[in-house]
Amino acid sequence: MIFKRKREASGFAATVSKLEEAVAARDGDRTGQAFTAVMDAVQSASDAERILAGPRLAALLPAFPPTGPRPTLAMAAGFCVERGADPMACAEPILGGVRRDLLDALEFARRWTTTGGGEDELPEPDEKIIDDALPARLGGDVYEATRLALAWCSVEGWQPPALAVLCRSAEVRRRYASAILSSCRELVALERHDLTCLAYALAVLDDEPLVVLHKPTGTGFEVRIGGIGDNFQLHTLLAHVLVGGGYVPGTTPSAESVRLATDPRSRPRTRAIATGAFELFALDGERIWNEGLPDDIPVVEGRRLLVLDEPTYQRSWNADRFFPHLPGTAELARVLTAEETRSWFARTSPGNGIRRPS
Repeated sequence: MIFKRKREASGFAATVSKLEEAVAARDGDRTGQAFTAVMDAVQSASDAERILAGPRLAALLPAFPPTGPRPTLAMAAGFCVERGADPMACAEPILGGVRRDLLDALEFARRWTTTGGGEDELPEPDEKIIDDALPARLGGDVYEATRLALAWCSVEGWQPPALAVLCRSAEVRRRYASAILSSCRELVALERHDLTCLAYALAVLDDEPLVVLHKPTGTGFEVRIGGIGDNFQLHTLLAHVLVGGGYVPGTTPSAESVRLATDPRSRPRTRAIATGAFELFALDGERIWNEGLPDDIPVVEGRRLLVLDEPTYQRSWNADRFFPHLPGTAELARVLTAEETRSWFARTSPGNGIRRPS
């Protein structure tokens, strides 16, 4: 939830119109006043007003300068999406801003480390770094140095509106996520920004075929997955499909843990527990951790391939899904033939940590 406070409804559409008019006139003073009014009014508007205003606010993002309060405006648009505005209509401006600031933040990091030497650590994202020495440190003019530094300092502000559109539309993820994911992961790796949720949302797979081999029984399956936020959720849904469907032995997940993984309605946090039914491995024997993502499962000859083994000890975890507004799906597409299954298992060997079934 981006904004939480509620007041009486107001004429929000008229307030947004004033901002649009000020931006179109390129009147800085009017824009500043109208912007403040919009930020105040979005919290008191009705959901019906927010639904109409969301795309209008998002459409203004490209008109705001990179050194302006674009992430804050994006938060207002994202809040409208949370309250029912069309995520697809808001996605391109919001995620375009995310991509630009990720790239600018990475450029800031590159220049900072290049001029400062290997022992000079990257700074925390605090606007105190924007001082008179910044242009000399980063190169370029004052405007460019300020733009890069502001991106470094404010990039986390894009995360809530980005999640608002990504978690509410598979089409948004299909259209925009791949162009942003690598930059996001590169910035996360610098360990100065908390963008884990954004990286996870950008990596969500939709309508993805997954080959699943069950080592203890020597059986194989093709499962189509989508909207799954992490491998805890994947683990629960695979157990539901395969154990609950009677295809392999094991512990059937509770009905509550399955509901929490799949129910389209978001739920408040619960204390429900899910219990592990498998150990998860890649074909080469590397462990696939529950804390990871379905995107971590390697692609083998055009298909992501996962090997399930018996658990070495009982594992359990909180059954709430990683993204409350993103329900997961896992459906059995087909049972692989014995010949297909043998062919997939033939790609394993005793040396890579997975033994072929006897």
